[in-house]
Amino acid sequence: MVSLKSAEEIKIMAEGGKILAKIMKELESKVRPGITTLELSELAEGLILKSGGTCSFLGYNVPDDSSLKRVYPACLCTSVNEEIVHAIPSTRILKEGDIISLDLGIQYKGFHNDMAITVPVGKISKEAQKLIDVTKGALEIGISQIKPGNKIGDLSKAIQKYIEDQGFNAVRELCGHGIGRNIHEDPEILNSVSFDRATIDKVKYFGDAKLKFKEGMVICPEPMVSVGDWHIKKSKDGFGWETKDGSLSCHFEHTVAITKDGSLVLTLR
Repeated sequence: MVSLKSAEEIKIMAEGGKILAKIMKELESKVRPGITTLELSELAEGLILKSGGTCSFLGYNVPDDSSLKRVYPACLCTSVNEEIVHAIPSTRILKEGDIISLDLGIQYKGFHNDMAITVPVGKISKEAQKLIDVTKGALEIGISQIKPGNKIGDLSKAIQKYIEDQGFNAVRELCGHGIGRNIHEDPEILNSVSFDRATIDKVKYFGDAKLKFKEGMVICPEPMVSVGDWHIKKSKDGFGWETKDGSLSCHFEHTVAITKDGSLVLTLR
C-alpha cells in the first residue's frame, strides 16, 4: 500500500535529505586509492550520529527466502566495480581505477532518506567514466518523468531506453522503492519494462508499473547499470549483488517527493 505524506512530513524529510546530501559530499571527498571501504562506513556513521540522525541500514532486517533472519551489519553500502548494490564494507583497499557506489540512508525525526552516488577512485578508464555519466543521466531522465498523472512505467521506460541507447544495460532484477517512516515502502520503482520469463518468475512488482504518481508520494528511483549483461548474482558476503558476468556496474539514487507541480528532489547536494 502506497502511503502519501503531508506537506509537513515532506518538509521534515527535506531537512533530513539536506543533511544526507552534505554527508555524502564529505564521503565523496574522502574516496582515494589506499582507503578501505570500512573506513568510509565508519566515517558515514560518525557524521550521521553527529547530525542528530541514525543510520537507516545498520541493523536493517534483510528479506530472505529462507527462514533465517539476516541483519545488515553496517551504516554504508560500498559496492566496488562489478558489485552493484548492498556490498558490506570491509578491509578491502580501494585501488587506482576502481569505481565505488556509496549508498547511504539516514533516519531523521522519524523519517528516512536514501541516496547513492558512484565515485571514481583516482584516474579511471574512459569506459568507466562514461558508465558513471550515463547512470547519473538516467537518474535525471527518470526524475523528469515524475509528475502527477504519469505512470511509474513511464519512468522505467525512459530510464531503460536512455541506458540502452548509450550501449549499456539496465539491471532488471533490482529496483527503487517508496520511502518514509520505513526505509523501504511501496511502490517498487523498476528500471526496465523488458523482462525474460526467468526474471518474471523471480520478481513480484510488475503491477506497480501501472500506478500513477500522486501528490504526497515519496520515492527513491535508483538506476543500476552494467557495461555487460544485466543478469546478477549474489555476492560472497551474502548481502551484496554483482553482475553475473563480472562486468563493471554503476548506481545512482535520490529521494524524490511528488508535489502538485511535479517532483522535488530532497537529497540534492
